[in-house]
Amino acid sequence: MSETSQPQSPQAEQDFRADFVRRFAEFWQSQGRPRAEGRIVGFLLVADRDAVSAEEVAEGAGVSRGSVSESVRRLRGLGFVTLVEAPDRRSRLITMDEDVWGGFLRNERGYLRDQRDLARSALERLPDLGASARTRLRNMHDYMAWLDDYHDTLLTHWEEYKARRD
Repeated sequence: MSETSQPQSPQAEQDFRADFVRRFAEFWQSQGRPRAEGRIVGFLLVADRDAVSAEEVAEGAGVSRGSVSESVRRLRGLGFVTLVEAPDRRSRLITMDEDVWGGFLRNERGYLRDQRDLARSALERLPDLGASARTRLRNMHDYMAWLDDYHDTLLTHWEEYKARRD
């Protein structure tokens, strides 16, 4: 994929950004996440500044100020955004790491371990489960353990890929 493109008019660029935010939100929502949250992530992905105010996010993402507060709280927990102090402002600014996807991969480990432990507890505490249920739980446990073990390899490959790309 080439990072170079033809110059566009300011209106064409603004229209594309709005379409990007809309389309990203659709993908986000298709994974069971709130649409407003997806609009905020989409906006932050194409924001020209490293840190933006909640008001700028609300306007750029096309969501209410209340949605920004609620969504940023959830997105912080997922590792998608952070809040940073701004010396000339009372409120903090919202920022997204340049490698949010690598961060997401790193943060996913807690989820995988929690799911693995949940399956283990069911296997231990429900000894009379039928064969099919035990197999489903064992597959859940082993898949989460396998993927957790594979994360180091995935992260190493991701860093290698970025180094080759750059």
